[in-house]
Amino acid sequence: MGWLRRGPRRDGDDAPRDPEFAYFSQREAALFRGRVRETFAELGLEVTVYAGHVIDDKGRRFGLGNLAAVCHQDRRGPRVWPGMIHRHIGLVVRAMDGPSALDTLPPEQIRAQLYPRVVSGDGIDAAAFGYARTVAPGLYEVLALDLPESVMMLTDEALERLGDHRQLRDRALRNLRGLPVEEHETVRDADGMCFEIILGDSFYTASRVLDLDGVVQRVTGLPLGEHGALVALPFRHQLAFHPIRDTSIIPALGAMASFAAAGYEDVPGAISPYVFWWRGGTLTQLSEHDADGGELRIVVGDDFHDLLERLIAQGPDRR
Repeated sequence: MGWLRRGPRRDGDDAPRDPEFAYFSQREAALFRGRVRETFAELGLEVTVYAGHVIDDKGRRFGLGNLAAVCHQDRRGPRVWPGMIHRHIGLVVRAMDGPSALDTLPPEQIRAQLYPRVVSGDGIDAAAFGYARTVAPGLYEVLALDLPESVMMLTDEALERLGDHRQLRDRALRNLRGLPVEEHETVRDADGMCFEIILGDSFYTASRVLDLDGVVQRVTGLPLGEHGALVALPFRHQLAFHPIRDTSIIPALGAMASFAAAGYEDVPGAISPYVFWWRGGTLTQLSEHDADGGELRIVVGDDFHDLLERLIAQGPDRR
């Protein structure tokens, strides 16, 4: 009856939580970090383990946030963590110790594999990414080299070797526009609330907010209007949007704020828990958590408030 065997269950919510990764109990976090240390040792690296990262004897820092989230999300539980941790750390170590793709790939191949990537400021070292463009508060656009086993985010030093940053960004954006839409879903309810989601395995799905005009045209068959759209990019594999055309924006705003906050929790590649107003390529934040980091609320400025008043005066559902 081996097919009925189950892996170790996750600890309940009443178990003491880990301060760094609250989705882990203290016991689960100790198990996770212990396995991380053992895996590095098996690969010939001694590391000092901290709450959210490790540092090896060469001073290299390896963040644990994405790996912890991947383990947490797998419903099979801790029994599969050793294999997942070994695969992840093996990829990281090979990328760090092997020859750089910047030295081995022809220049044109590098340009063909360049993509812009929107990331949280928590995920980059500001000193190494001085060129990063601010997309919204706490969000930045960097250039990334897409490789078979990893994604290499390019630092200032790397870009100096490749050429003019503006030309590289233009090429990266063209590459982004050429990606397929892997999956599309429409979220709606009986009261008329509606918004669109694109999903995919690509690490650049959420980054397609940089080509929102093209994505909306592709998915809906209609161009974006002068008012722009609501957008949410909770993590790297999702982008949600609602083109602003009428008062349907009001229920969509609340629903997308909740969607973004929920989708951001405990996932690898988290970007933002908030909903934004996209207009002409500029993102304005429309939701936030209160000072204690608890209650989610909608916060709009004068421009968005004026837009709401005009849409209400225009009447519902004008298309």
